[in-house]
Amino acid sequence: MEKKELKQYAITGLLIIIVCYIVQNFSFFEGLVSIAMSAGYPLILGMVIAYIFNIVLSWLENHYFPKNKSKLVESSRRPVCIVLSFLFAVGVIVLVLTIVIPAIINAFELLGAKIPPIFDEGVDKLLVKLKEYPDLQKEVQNFVNEFDLKSINWAKITENTVHALKSGVVNLLSSTAKFVGTFVGTITNIVIAIIFAIYLLSRKDRLLRDINRTFAVFFTKKANAIIKKVCKVANETFRQFFIGQFTEAIILGSLCFIGMKILQLPYAGMSGALVGATALIPIVGAFIGAGISAFIIFTENPMQALIFLIFLVILQQLEGNIIYPKVVGDSVGLPGIWVLAAVTVGGGLWGIVGMLIAVPLAATIYKLFFEKLRQKESENGIESPHDEDSDKPEPDKPKKKSAKKSGKRK
Repeated sequence: MEKKELKQYAITGLLIIIVCYIVQNFSFFEGLVSIAMSAGYPLILGMVIAYIFNIVLSWLENHYFPKNKSKLVESSRRPVCIVLSFLFAVGVIVLVLTIVIPAIINAFELLGAKIPPIFDEGVDKLLVKLKEYPDLQKEVQNFVNEFDLKSINWAKITENTVHALKSGVVNLLSSTAKFVGTFVGTITNIVIAIIFAIYLLSRKDRLLRDINRTFAVFFTKKANAIIKKVCKVANETFRQFFIGQFTEAIILGSLCFIGMKILQLPYAGMSGALVGATALIPIVGAFIGAGISAFIIFTENPMQALIFLIFLVILQQLEGNIIYPKVVGDSVGLPGIWVLAAVTVGGGLWGIVGMLIAVPLAATIYKLFFEKLRQKESENGIESPHDEDSDKPEPDKPKKKSAKKSGKRK
């Protein structure tokens, strides 16, 4: 056995021992990771902010007097673009606070106002229909009386819920000292994260150069190439995903509002904002917003609700097949079934944040895997199917042609 192979076996065995030890003492290492994450939370948040803001910053830098080579322009490019990117973020936050959140609150107010009368009317109609079946009618009547649903003050519950949504932070801030500490800690973490993000953005070129120098010294050329390849694919995938989802949300919400105005459907502003905001969640988001909007419209006019659903299905087909590919491209390049799987798993583990992160993460793994698969197929003389036909059965190939190819490669 050669010395190189012996070294590889020793490293593999050591890694297996380490993994087994971590599995046996998982709770201990989970606690260490939790402490480390809590301590480094502002820095991690700052990295996330810097990465998202860098998408806007890079675009601004490419359009900030690109042909001007004067020292004034070059020295002011980065600071000015950082300020503009943060102003853009503030504008988005203000837009969300003034349009989307009031629309969502209004949607819940309407749900609270519309559900009780519909429920009462449905119960009355059900009892009338059950006159032919006295025993069953009696059981339903006892069930309704037991819970006394008609005595519930739905208006008061809705009012209290909306009031809690609007002023819950203020009430909690004044009610408990514990919340004061949490609030101050959260603000402090956000401030530190923003400062750290600004530092990363202002020195990103030097930081990337230092990281490349470190990798070149402490890793082999092969390992360094693999790390760079993985980082490049992940960066492109996450970048395309964030741009794609944000653009899709704006387009879908705007077209929904315009179409509802043309069709003279009620609650156009609220529905457009709701559909656009929920469209940030892949696959299921727009349907959630559409479901809530359709129900609210249904309480006004069932036929208009049906028209709204038909319109939204047509709109999503138009936006997904024509507008979105032309404006954004193929986005993350992940097949629909794997997007659904990623959203399901990510949502189950980390909620909405998990849904957003799981899709580009799964797309990165998908791209790297199939790139490696095509490389191995090429090395073994196997012809790879086209990406668009990868789900179709592979046609039979003449044996002589395959043998000839494999012989040439030898």
